[in-house]
Amino acid sequence: MNLTADSEHLGPAQAALETFTSTLPVDEASPVLLKPALGRCAEGIVVPTQVNYVGKGGNLYQSGYEFHGSAQVISKLLGATYLWDRVRVSGGAYGGFCVFDSRSGDFKFLSYRDPNLGKTLQAYDGAAAFLKDIELGEDELTKAIIGCMGDVDSYMLPDAKGYQAMIRYLLEEDDDYRQKVRDEILSTKVEDFREFASALSSVAETGGICVVGSKEACEEAKEEFGLKLSAPFANSSEEGA
Repeated sequence: MNLTADSEHLGPAQAALETFTSTLPVDEASPVLLKPALGRCAEGIVVPTQVNYVGKGGNLYQSGYEFHGSAQVISKLLGATYLWDRVRVSGGAYGGFCVFDSRSGDFKFLSYRDPNLGKTLQAYDGAAAFLKDIELGEDELTKAIIGCMGDVDSYMLPDAKGYQAMIRYLLEEDDDYRQKVRDEILSTKVEDFREFASALSSVAETGGICVVGSKEACEEAKEEFGLKLSAPFANSSEEGA
């Protein structure tokens, strides 16, 4: 449990919290461990809409990638350049971006209110080649690093500070580790983009796909991408959202 408060209220709140937790059932002999059986697949969820929400992802650590702070710079630049151009500007989607979770190793491509489906998945698969061949001047690279540091050291309200402190405590991310990541971000080189591209290629080759989209788009992409379709709103109106 995470509790964030000022010193005046922390003591009374903690006492009340301890009283509450003492009423919770405890069975030390047989703790319940949730181990969901999740498999990687290609899933298409059909809904009554005229646009699609297209996701593809995989775990880079399982593919052998070892985290380096430059990955945060690379992910941000990839979303602001390649995905912006291919998915939003050329593709017409309301949004196209990527997310890399440095703690789990999960990397995900995502699009929002996207008129395309197959074209967007093809754009995702071309991201590794884009990074492999990228040419960045010193000014462009510096701007990318500054933008990334703005996210790393973004302003947080007290509740967010308390939550982050708990997460860092549980994962043993001390000040030395955080400084190491900062140093790696600030020293990002173009060569780091090439190394990350090699890891990202695994998402194109074996990544899982999840699409929420129209019946027409899902049916069209079913064979090419092996989508397994489900229609939880099969009886709903087909008028687009």
